[in-house]
Amino acid sequence: MTNQQRIQRKLNFGQIGGGRDSFIGAVHRRAAISDGLTEFVAGALSSNPEKAKASGEDLLLAPERNYSSWQEMLATESDLPDGKRIDYVSIVTPNHVHFEPTLAFIEAGFNVVLDKPMVHTSQQAQALVTAVEKHDVIFGLTHNYTGYPLVKEARHWVQSGRLGKLQRVVVEYPQAWLLTKLEEQGLKQAEWRTDPNRSGIVGAIGDIGTHCENLVSYITSLELEAMCADLSTFVPGRLLDDDASILLRFKGGAKGILWVSQIATGSENGLNIRIYGTEGALSWKQEEPNYLNFYPVGGPMQVYSRGNDYLCEAAQRATHLPSGHPEAFFESFGNIYLNVGDTIRAKLAGREPTALELDFPTVYDGARGVKFMEKVVESAKSDQKWTLFD
Repeated sequence: MTNQQRIQRKLNFGQIGGGRDSFIGAVHRRAAISDGLTEFVAGALSSNPEKAKASGEDLLLAPERNYSSWQEMLATESDLPDGKRIDYVSIVTPNHVHFEPTLAFIEAGFNVVLDKPMVHTSQQAQALVTAVEKHDVIFGLTHNYTGYPLVKEARHWVQSGRLGKLQRVVVEYPQAWLLTKLEEQGLKQAEWRTDPNRSGIVGAIGDIGTHCENLVSYITSLELEAMCADLSTFVPGRLLDDDASILLRFKGGAKGILWVSQIATGSENGLNIRIYGTEGALSWKQEEPNYLNFYPVGGPMQVYSRGNDYLCEAAQRATHLPSGHPEAFFESFGNIYLNVGDTIRAKLAGREPTALELDFPTVYDGARGVKFMEKVVESAKSDQKWTLFD
């Protein structure tokens, strides 16, 4: 089959996890097919074989591609010819089931889209980095907030020097949903997020703190130099952190504050970021994602809105509706899947993907995020004021 022939069809993808009772699994499926050029054709949708099969039946998967385990899915899909086998796998399991299937599919030559945080340890992260490089696969990580059009516009402002030299970053992500001990009330999403065996060494930091770290890195390209972290667990008996305050120092002199909380009474999903430079500042709020504020030195605040021609090329590529028609959470995931899909199509066509197509979080972002989690824990346990990020 020639390269030209190979792209005259829709991409096929499969999913691991994301079956019945999964919120995020449905988000990923909807995002993956939003470009109109991708189809959901295979799945191993639960670690429970019966639930996996039932979930696939709910979604009308063909019986022969409705798998009872990811191992069965890998073996069968590997035997299918190009154009019939899945072009990539989307892995949306709880954190403790990320590493093994991800590594196995990469080593079998499959492209992967993985939910964040990538894995539990830096050793696992390095194994994935090595495997991606060795097998030359496309790897995307769904830090979805990088998919918002006005986050891309904010990045463009920083890259173009509009803010001048960056001096201060403030990023926060307050939620209230774990204010009570929901993990003891049968709520699946709370159970695994607060369980060290499934969530790893961190709770709120892994769940939402990694989004903050990734958002800062994506918009500013600043590199962490050191941190001073204070991890807290406010709900009695909870085993992992539900609140964290972190001072940040970046290479080049900029400084930052990162606060995350899942016990912040009255908060819903309050991710927001403020970036201050010598020539201006910006602010963006996830709960009002279609607007980006700019504060020039000596001038009035300016409000930029999504869907307008004055935005940069990356922001316009990430926009799907005219101005005034809100776009948000689903579309942000869709933009990551769009760029991953177009990068896979470029590979199939034998050409280099464009910078716009390559605009998605990678295995290297995931590895940095895992290191961030480890360093936060190290800093919080240390009596030393600053912990180096090296």
